[in-house]
Amino acid sequence: MRALRAILVGNGTMGKRHRKRFEACGVQFVAVVDNQNEFDGTVDKLNVDFAVIASPATTHYAYAKFFVERRIPVFVEKPLATTAEEAQELVDLSVKNGTLLFVAQSECFNPLFLNFRKHFLLELNELLDAGGKLPAVRLEFRREHRYSPRCRDVDVSVDLLVHDLGLFFTLFRYEDAEVSFKTSTESCDRARLYLKVVRGPYRGVTADFYVNRDSDVDVRAISVSYGRQGGSPGSDYTVSLAHYLENGDIAHVPDSLDNEHRFFLKLLDGACGDWGKRLAQTAANSVKVATRQ
Repeated sequence: MRALRAILVGNGTMGKRHRKRFEACGVQFVAVVDNQNEFDGTVDKLNVDFAVIASPATTHYAYAKFFVERRIPVFVEKPLATTAEEAQELVDLSVKNGTLLFVAQSECFNPLFLNFRKHFLLELNELLDAGGKLPAVRLEFRREHRYSPRCRDVDVSVDLLVHDLGLFFTLFRYEDAEVSFKTSTESCDRARLYLKVVRGPYRGVTADFYVNRDSDVDVRAISVSYGRQGGSPGSDYTVSLAHYLENGDIAHVPDSLDNEHRFFLKLLDGACGDWGKRLAQTAANSVKVATRQ
């Protein structure tokens, strides 16, 4: 069986990480380009099985559209695009052309989140089975890190908020949720968003999102609190989505990236049914909410 051939667009921090992991899976990168001039002079001469896009966020739409128009599968770093219209256009184009469009929101493949998701949904369904309706359930998503010069071409909502929105929309349907409040600071480094599930069996669940990329601390966490029901006390807990070093810095969970790369290759091989379409739409929905004023 021949090795898959790929092109990498964007050879920065995330580009190097993606390349390393794909090469460990046997993928051969026949070209690595890092700017538009290199892209224009290289790409039409290539015969590749898929493209990896890890360039600045503001260029994702144009590069992804180029490949999807040519029916070349795409693995693109988050965000899918920087506007709701462009994100949905890419999803629709990928469906029309029957071409895989995969957005690398690696937190959705974080084993810490996957374990949380499994148990949290079990808790909700047990409460529904016991009483027919949910008590007050509140989620809080916090994502903070110290200042970094990376990803400064977009504001914090498109940079960080899309991560946690992606997690939320693997728990609840986009069609069932509404934005009740969104604000961001003039610095574009902090934002807060409130969502409420207004339809479906989980109606009444609320979620508070806070992101800060100029913080004094590093935090990636989901907190859950339950109201009282039938006189029984509620419960609350917090789950960290990261491991911490002794100095308090976050250590990346390597399984998150490894899991998403393996899953992409399965999708590329035709496995997992319509999961590729569903994940691409989730990524587009995350951009829609993150960019809503």
